[in-house]
Amino acid sequence: MANVVTELKGKTADQLNERLLELKKEQFNLRFQKASGQLENTARVRQVRREIATIKTLLTNSAAS
Repeated sequence: MANVVTELKGKTADQLNERLLELKKEQFNLRFQKASGQLENTARVRQVRREIATIKTLLTNSAAS
C-alpha cells in the first residue's frame, strides 16, 4: 500500500481524478461480479475501496494547500 501512496502523490490532480473514475468503474463491475457469483479475487474489492479513499484524501489535501 505504501508504494501506491508514493506513486499517487507524484500525480497531478487531473491524473488523480482520471484514476478515481477508473477505480469507480472497476468497483461497479466488481459489485456486479460479486452479486452474480462470478467474483474470483475478493481481495480486489478491498484494494479498490482503499485506493479510492487514498485518492480522495490526496485530492482534499491538495485542494486545502
